[in-house]
Amino acid sequence: MSRNAPSTSKKSAGPQELVKAPLPPIHCSGNIAERVQRIALAAYYRAERRGFQGGDPVADWLEAEAEVDAELNSELH
Repeated sequence: MSRNAPSTSKKSAGPQELVKAPLPPIHCSGNIAERVQRIALAAYYRAERRGFQGGDPVADWLEAEAEVDAELNSELH
């Protein structure tokens, strides 16, 4: 093998071989944490009402988010 030839023994790492470092903890105010907790609970209840059958967890989250944000906005005004 010449010095300028690319090495064929070295493979690039695939997704399963990549190691992700843990994310640092997120410190947020009680209002943000409470909002996220309320959204998660509302999304859970949406799935529970349909017996956890079918549906889309992302759609549940987005609908719950809109519902909670509307509630929070009405509480402020």
